[in-house]
Amino acid sequence: MPRQKYYVVWKGRKPGIFTSWGETEKQVKGYAAAQYKSFQSLKEAEAAYRSEYQAFKGKPSSQGKWREASVKPILPSISVDAACSGSPGKMEYRGVFTDSQEEIFRVGPFPDGTNNVGEFLAIVHALTWLEKQEKHLPIYSDSRNAISWVYTGKCKTQLKHTDRNAPIFALIHSAENWLAENELREDAVLKWDTELWGENPADFGRK
Repeated sequence: MPRQKYYVVWKGRKPGIFTSWGETEKQVKGYAAAQYKSFQSLKEAEAAYRSEYQAFKGKPSSQGKWREASVKPILPSISVDAACSGSPGKMEYRGVFTDSQEEIFRVGPFPDGTNNVGEFLAIVHALTWLEKQEKHLPIYSDSRNAISWVYTGKCKTQLKHTDRNAPIFALIHSAENWLAENELREDAVLKWDTELWGENPADFGRK
């Protein structure tokens, strides 16, 4: 039996929340610049409807699920994520404020990288940003590998060093040097609970 979906229509003939695609289609089909998106639960749909379409456009429908969770991530905080098309492939990473999703930094894209390397670099970039800003906020990542690499101070990638991806390895070297010179708090980097909270707020929305 198909799972029930909930459709939010921000802009259409009749804005609102609908429980079937047929009813939703009547509101948006042929309507210029219609704004709509499906969600997995009524709570997610209600929270989205109270927000603006731009907060969800081009992003996974489960992004923002954390706002309705019984146990929420620590706020204020920073969330980081990476995107990589292929392995190796074009890689980039970014960091945002968890609550507002305001982008703090975005680096890349670089050729011939991997997602785990991007996640590792994103965490260290956030750590160095916090140091420069003299702030102490937790950092969330959904990559167990990257978090482990950060706490061991070593990017344990199997990626081969080539002329094309030399800039990535320069960043790795710099990140490892920074980690060697700085002691991290146990709670400096935390695991984002995707199952409970939905997609990481820094997710690039390309899944």
